[in-house]
Amino acid sequence: MLLVHAVKPLHKITRELVLQYRGYIESYIQRFPEFATTLMPWPINGPAPLIIQDMVTAGAKSDVGPMASVAGAMAEYVGTALMAHPDGSNEVIVENGGDLFIKLNGPFTVGIYAGKSPLSMNIGLRIDSENNPVSICTSSGTIGHSLSLGKADAVSVISESCALADAAATSIGNRVKSKSDIKNAIDFGKRIKGVTGLVVIMGDKIGLWGEIDLVPLGAQKK
Repeated sequence: MLLVHAVKPLHKITRELVLQYRGYIESYIQRFPEFATTLMPWPINGPAPLIIQDMVTAGAKSDVGPMASVAGAMAEYVGTALMAHPDGSNEVIVENGGDLFIKLNGPFTVGIYAGKSPLSMNIGLRIDSENNPVSICTSSGTIGHSLSLGKADAVSVISESCALADAAATSIGNRVKSKSDIKNAIDFGKRIKGVTGLVVIMGDKIGLWGEIDLVPLGAQKK
């Protein structure tokens, strides 16, 4: 389910954009069925829509299949198009299965849901997207229906690219099978070009890297 928050109702425009970009992806999958199932980076041979190219690039950088970035890519393309549309919005939040594309004219806080972890929804990321949109994508091996080969309660990645943040969160999460894997997973994640910050949570343990402003969510309720 894709959710949009904007300064005015944009139901019709959003629906048209979702159908447009989903159509590009479905048409490409009709031509290349393995694109939808491969867990390995996908080689593009010939022309492809921009959203497909971004998914492929994100998967290659993160060492996963291109569909690991599909939710983030859809959120980013819909959000960018809504801001560019003559009847659109200069502030927008697009959420797609836990993957966020955000452009707000001031700082905001995003809570991290990490299932049964005691840290779940007790900490948040303080973000400023006044100058440029920011993407925050979260993958989990213990909650949700998305494929993860790891057991992290939450892996959240910050990037300018929502497709990259989505793919990177999946790839980093695949590497967390126990709490002792957190450091190595972060070491892998911080080498992905375009990732600016990441959080890994498993049980009562947390690992952080990058441009992270971690805040207690209770402080936001005053």
